[in-house]
Amino acid sequence: MIDSTTHVRVARPSGDLAAAERFYVEGLGLAVLWRSTERVAGEHDLLMVGPSGGSWHFELTRDPDHPVEPTPTVDDLFVVYLGAPVEPALLDRLRSHGGTVVPAHNPYWDEFGVTVTDPDGYRLVLCTRGWAS
Repeated sequence: MIDSTTHVRVARPSGDLAAAERFYVEGLGLAVLWRSTERVAGEHDLLMVGPSGGSWHFELTRDPDHPVEPTPTVDDLFVVYLGAPVEPALLDRLRSHGGTVVPAHNPYWDEFGVTVTDPDGYRLVLCTRGWAS
């Protein structure tokens, strides 16, 4: 049964796991929950980030033998509901760790947040609204 305690994993490819880690950990402030880069034949390199003790995590993968290049679109969004204004210091950290602030494809996200591309070109939305808003 799926309920509010169900664990969720969102996964996608990354062209550079080290750059992704800098962006999501040092920039956004998530924790590294798991990292696997031992170069085991037939296995992917993995980086799992998320809030410590959370019921979700974000997984970035890289197949060193057969890499899949990221193909983000303007609607591939990772939305974080802050429930507060976006702090300028957070945007500065994201920029200094490979992010670029961009206009949102959907004007809703410009009205209620800030959109930042990560090093792979995927979009992170920092929403000023709360989840229930």
